[in-house]
Amino acid sequence: MRVENPIKRYKSGNHLVYSCQYHVIFCSKYRRSVLVGGVEKRLKELILENQEEYGYEVLDMEIMSDHVHLLLDVNPKIGVFRVVNKIKGYTSRKLREEFPALRKRLPTLWTHSKFISSVGAVTLEVVKKYIEEQKGK
Repeated sequence: MRVENPIKRYKSGNHLVYSCQYHVIFCSKYRRSVLVGGVEKRLKELILENQEEYGYEVLDMEIMSDHVHLLLDVNPKIGVFRVVNKIKGYTSRKLREEFPALRKRLPTLWTHSKFISSVGAVTLEVVKKYIEEQKGK
């Protein structure tokens, strides 16, 4: 008998069943507060845009003025490091094209650094609550 975990959802692909969630944080260059207004809205759209193509699913997302919190479910065949770099590269290119003021204020949109933590020691609900509470601070 197979028991489903009510918190984790399992995905399957070619010869693979997985559930790999990660809490990801990355910051704007120099921690500049540029992720506001139209930029914030468009960034959310861009992050959601390539989920299937890049091999991830956004479980939760919060955009702060100078950094991004994501809760991602990532296909382990692709890898979280590669996925985050694709997200950062794509969003940087598109936002800098669409918002020329970003090109004037920053040499690049994102820092090279990123924080990635697997979600396993705590439930997804705890991480989701933490991400959602970031807006209030």
